[in-house]
Amino acid sequence: MSGSKIKNYRWIVCVFLFAATTINYIDRQIFGLLKPELEKVFSWTEMDYSRIVMAFTACYALGQLVYGRIIDKIGTKMGYTISITLWSIAAMLHTVVKSTLGFGLVRGFLGLGESGNYPAGVKTTAEWFPKKERALAIGILDSGSNIGACVGPILVPWLLAVYGWQAAFLITGSLGFIWLALWLIFYEIPAKQKRLTKSEFDYIHSDDEYNAEVTTGNVTWGRLLKLKQTWAFIAGKFFTDPIWFFFLFWLPSYFSSYFHLDLKKPSLPLAIIYSGAMLGSLGGGYLSSWLIKKGYPVYKARKIALFISAICVILIILSRYTTNMWVVVTLISISVAANQSWSANIFAIVPDMFPKKAISSVVGLGGMAGAIGSVLFPVFIGYILDFYKNAGNIVAGYNIIFIVCGSSFMLAWVIIHFIIPKMQKAVL
Repeated sequence: MSGSKIKNYRWIVCVFLFAATTINYIDRQIFGLLKPELEKVFSWTEMDYSRIVMAFTACYALGQLVYGRIIDKIGTKMGYTISITLWSIAAMLHTVVKSTLGFGLVRGFLGLGESGNYPAGVKTTAEWFPKKERALAIGILDSGSNIGACVGPILVPWLLAVYGWQAAFLITGSLGFIWLALWLIFYEIPAKQKRLTKSEFDYIHSDDEYNAEVTTGNVTWGRLLKLKQTWAFIAGKFFTDPIWFFFLFWLPSYFSSYFHLDLKKPSLPLAIIYSGAMLGSLGGGYLSSWLIKKGYPVYKARKIALFISAICVILIILSRYTTNMWVVVTLISISVAANQSWSANIFAIVPDMFPKKAISSVVGLGGMAGAIGSVLFPVFIGYILDFYKNAGNIVAGYNIIFIVCGSSFMLAWVIIHFIIPKMQKAVL
């Protein structure tokens, strides 16, 4: 097997990235799904739970920054190995902690481990895919987050009912080690991969002239933060990452408040919306790849895909003008899909503009900015919803939040457009 040549081996690598992201989100989401059970067992208050969540988010933000530098130095194979080992151990350690402090520590440990997924994944796509396929590959990688969001609510309640909450953490945490064993057997960078044909190797590097250039000095955070390309990516993540977390964590309560859905039962509206997110990841990645193959310059293809995504997110604002649940589901599904389409393309612009030795560091900086925004935005959400809930009109609060969600992507696109009109390559 090790000596045989496999055509299109890069797509096997892409399946690994998809699977890693799926496991990442299952391990992340299980805590929220087990929240009612854990509150009973440990007598948590809402503040206790909030502090545990904050521990994860803060460590995730810090880890994005640190992992970016580490992965650029040690490479994607070892970087992914360290990341998934840490987060799988952390996931399984939930079974032995007995206090709020203990859960806060292991959730923080989990955040540090999981923060390596996107810096490693995006850099891997840059190593294995030419520009015309890169956004699609990232879209497939990113769609794992949506699969994880859909699989978790089915898998975790079953594990809880049959085996208990400790086993739920133990079993889902062990998935990472199964992935890791296969990764260590089958993965190498293209230059070392014996299963790769020469024709595919040449195809992968067909537009790699930029990365062949020699950069001077070390790629430091200071050097990267002096570049407008870095700040364009940071803006693209800071203003849009929080919206995905809103879609993930607040849409169920919105449908419960507005349409009186019973969240203890399977929810077709939410299933449709989160399935749409997966289609958005794949469709958005395919769109810019298709435009490049049609002859569009890479920067123009990316900006068109980002612009279309930003326009489609705006549709969520129209949901305030209808009381028909299925019209609302349609509008929000399109917005959520566009959110993920944006994600696939915003990650793709990093390897477009930066040499491979800097990709993970830039993704880490942007990821940290997105995580910070994801900490700040819930404060705004909580204030707005509490105010309108006390006024007896919580739906009005959601309408305001929808306006912010709908406009944030266009704001980010305008900032990116003026900072880097043609997405010029960074000079390091």
